[in-house]
Amino acid sequence: MAQAGSDWQYGYGADGVALVRFERGEREGRPWADRLEVVDPHADPAALAAFVRTELAGWVVSGPVRLGEELVRQGAAVLRHGHTMHRNLTDAPPPGGWAGWADTPLRDGFRAVPCDRGPEALVPASRAAFGPGHPDHRPAEGQDERASVQRIAELLSGQVIGPPLPASTLVVDGTDRVVAGAVLTDWDGLPWIAHVFRHPVHSYPGLGRDLLRRVVAEVAAGGAARIGLAVTEGNRARQLYEELGFTTTHSSLTVVVP
Repeated sequence: MAQAGSDWQYGYGADGVALVRFERGEREGRPWADRLEVVDPHADPAALAAFVRTELAGWVVSGPVRLGEELVRQGAAVLRHGHTMHRNLTDAPPPGGWAGWADTPLRDGFRAVPCDRGPEALVPASRAAFGPGHPDHRPAEGQDERASVQRIAELLSGQVIGPPLPASTLVVDGTDRVVAGAVLTDWDGLPWIAHVFRHPVHSYPGLGRDLLRRVVAEVAAGGAARIGLAVTEGNRARQLYEELGFTTTHSSLTVVVP
């Protein structure tokens, strides 16, 4: 059964040996075993999955892809297959240095402005960026705009992944409408790209790249050693992140245990 242990909770087998450890939270209205790690890397995935199904039945579990895949074979439902990516900002500046990225121009009619507007201003472009067919589409938000406003409001207020950073930037068009944005937060001292979006109709292809270059350069100019983000499997933006120097450092599968 799961037992508390320092900052982690541990799951112990019948013999009293720890099998897994995780941080407990809440997700989708269920208890959440976040950042679950297998204590014994040589443990049999099928046996571990059986343990999780017994001791964490009804939980959301985020852990190693191999374990998640075994849980899916045993009836779990996939919520998200995600990857954590980081970029070194000190040892690998772009060709020409960070100044070149900081001065990345936007096309005529578009302006970069501080991220100091209310969530309602960001929601239309954000929802359009993650429409049906996108791996990060949220069907519930497609039916209820208030859910989108609440999610963005929680992000901007620092309730989700830490307080927003000054490098957070919005892009507006000639009518002052928000068409893109990058919200950066301080996640336990690490600059984190918590939300990046681009309206597919009211902007231009490549705006996401232009915007990311500008905000990453600003973070680098501030002295940060690295910056991170998370991306869902199947999101084509992952290729863009790789082109900008981000590398995958961790992958996980989040499932709902039956």
